[in-house]
Amino acid sequence: MYGSKLHGGLRSKRRIHLLKRTDDIKASKLDWLTILIVIALALAGWLNIYAVVYDSQLDQNIFDLSSNSGKQILWFGISIMVVSLIMIMDFRFFDSFAYPIYGLVVLLLVSVLVFGTVVSGSKSWFELGFIRFQPAEFAKFATALAVAKFLGKAQIKRDQIKSWALAIMLVGIPAGLIVLQGDTGSALVFSAFVIVFYREGLSPLLVLVGIIAVLLFVLTLLVGQFYLILAIIIVAAILTAIGKRTSKKIRTVVAIAVVTIGVVMSVDYIVNNVLQPHQQNRVKAFINPEADPLGYGYNVTQSKIAIGSGGFTGKGFLEGTQTKFDFVPEQSTDFIFCTIGEEHGWLGSFILVSLFVTLLLRIVFIADRQKSNFSRIYGYGVASILFFHFAVNIGMTIGLFPVIGIPLPFFSYGGSSLLAFSILIFILLKMDAHRMQVLVH
Repeated sequence: MYGSKLHGGLRSKRRIHLLKRTDDIKASKLDWLTILIVIALALAGWLNIYAVVYDSQLDQNIFDLSSNSGKQILWFGISIMVVSLIMIMDFRFFDSFAYPIYGLVVLLLVSVLVFGTVVSGSKSWFELGFIRFQPAEFAKFATALAVAKFLGKAQIKRDQIKSWALAIMLVGIPAGLIVLQGDTGSALVFSAFVIVFYREGLSPLLVLVGIIAVLLFVLTLLVGQFYLILAIIIVAAILTAIGKRTSKKIRTVVAIAVVTIGVVMSVDYIVNNVLQPHQQNRVKAFINPEADPLGYGYNVTQSKIAIGSGGFTGKGFLEGTQTKFDFVPEQSTDFIFCTIGEEHGWLGSFILVSLFVTLLLRIVFIADRQKSNFSRIYGYGVASILFFHFAVNIGMTIGLFPVIGIPLPFFSYGGSSLLAFSILIFILLKMDAHRMQVLVH
């Protein structure tokens, strides 16, 4: 008995010693590869923002605060200050205050519906003097923290539908508020959390049902309602005829067919009655941009022309003609990838995509090596959000996805975006630097 107490006392002293030793995390503990990739993306984005607004006749300075490139420098400074604050904070802060941070951001999302400013058809911006920021961008890391806090609890029963319903609600509340603001594109980003849910034990069947629903939606737009319903009926009849025909089998096939046909028949209603006119045009442009190249298909058509005109090595920095003559709208933000394609060609595009892929793989690696559930789940949230932005932004510029108006992380012009993505990643890097400290808990 005495030996056990002595052994326990020595173990407690060892824990105290470890706590003191790990409280002071040096710079060497930070994941500098991730930091260098982020810096490289931010600097490359800044140069391309300058390329978009550059006019040789005006001899513009890249630091001119009246231009987008100059304003982006200011947000660089703000982001560095906020990141520095994150680095000196106790890493336990984000776990302890995950729900309050989430609640504060939800309050901002509600407030912007009342006091916000309408920009590009969306009432999703606050204007404070010369500063304008978008709460929807900050809702992403706040939701990632809240989801990590909820799913990271040991008492959560992941085999119960109730647990997943609550987790989905945490994601659905900010997403729904953002939809009310008229910013459907930003709301769709929250669908990326399905990757986190799947990673943490959500039934693959539920994920598959969601994927099938999305595919049915797209197929209905591409093929047409009549032909798709006819195909569903034929498949249902074949499945019923094959093998032993039991009443249970017939009821199951009929039920699935009815639900599937219901999804298909709802597409027209959603497109014509739920989506706003500009969103309907984006859907039309996705289906067939060539049908109206000077109307709803203009953005995607010009984007493809700009990217294709760059060839293998591009036209050179500041030499993009599509860029200089403003053929591609929103080129500093949503369509910034066009500048890379035109001025730096396939080679520059490949390097940029490689940087993003490396960043994503690195974040997944960081998430996997975490010792706490909270840090690991948050890491997968970071990877999922970045993947959605990266894949959809580049995909929509080359016509693979509908134009939904989301920025390319660290690359597109926008202070809210730059600051929010910086917070998103550096919270993870802060927790990663302290990952061994969970051993003392």
